[in-house]
Amino acid sequence: MKFPLPHALLSACGLALALALAAQPALAQVPIKLVLNWKYEGPQAWFFLAQDKGYFKDEGLDVTIDQGEGSAASIPKVAAGAYQAGFGDINALVDLASRRPADAPVGVYMLYNTPPFALVVKSDSPIRTPKDLEGKTVGGPANDGALKLFPAFAKIAGIDAAKVNVTNMAPNLREQMLSRGQIDAGFGYVTTVSFSAKGMGLDPAKDLRFIRYGDYGMDLYANTVFFSKRFVKENPKAVAGFVKALNRAVKEVIANPDAGVDHAIQREPLLKREVEKDKLLATLKNDMSHPEIARIGLGDVDDARLKKDIAIVVEANALPRTPEPGEIFDRSFLPARADRPSATTTH
Repeated sequence: MKFPLPHALLSACGLALALALAAQPALAQVPIKLVLNWKYEGPQAWFFLAQDKGYFKDEGLDVTIDQGEGSAASIPKVAAGAYQAGFGDINALVDLASRRPADAPVGVYMLYNTPPFALVVKSDSPIRTPKDLEGKTVGGPANDGALKLFPAFAKIAGIDAAKVNVTNMAPNLREQMLSRGQIDAGFGYVTTVSFSAKGMGLDPAKDLRFIRYGDYGMDLYANTVFFSKRFVKENPKAVAGFVKALNRAVKEVIANPDAGVDHAIQREPLLKREVEKDKLLATLKNDMSHPEIARIGLGDVDDARLKKDIAIVVEANALPRTPEPGEIFDRSFLPARADRPSATTTH
């Protein structure tokens, strides 16, 4: 025979249950520390927008974003365990994967699919072809992607690298030293050098010339988002969530660059809005517009092209082994093809 519980007892039970639920800790978010390729700037807008608008949080992630020191510098920081994720040059990742495969991170979302690597000279320079670099002094920041790839470029372009004097300087001094004749040419990314030169009052279109690696058969990928192998293995859902949130933000910035720049300016108020917007638009046009994205979508790579990229880097740098494309890039975390951009310009 069943007896109904007194109302007071039911109320007490309900109160106890409510208190117990309230005492439960909120579902912990997975912490991810991300190191960027460079100082805060407009072309990183999608990372900031995804953080500010809660897209990472929506995926159960607590993401912190730190400035970087060069596209090649972020790879060892993630490999060493100081960060779980980074944004940097996939070719530096290939180098590490060849030498220390267990430590190398893995790419998960390709952003810079068009080779930005170049040598810059003054418009009146006698350096017209790569071979003309022999006997000259060429400078760049130690962690610059174009400098790191110079041995590969020299081999492909027929340069005797031993006859080229390579020097390093702080990143903010490259264009000054070139302008003053302290170096004959500089290593860099086309967009980065162009906007640094503009900041000095130069007109890149009139005052500078670029020798682009891509014009000499080096159709290489550049900056990708990558994660440590350990984090990928232990937190696959977090990696997929990060990529989903980032892709969402990338689409939003492509559709509304002005809104994207707002989030970059919030990180560094000293940035000039119009300069950062122009830099973002130039990055979309010059560094993220490879024709392949109409077929495979932004974020992915073409396996045959990546395999060729790996082979170029391995051969030119006499690396000990040739990594497989799957060691370098893992597309399994990408959103569906229909959800990723097919173009990076709105015009």
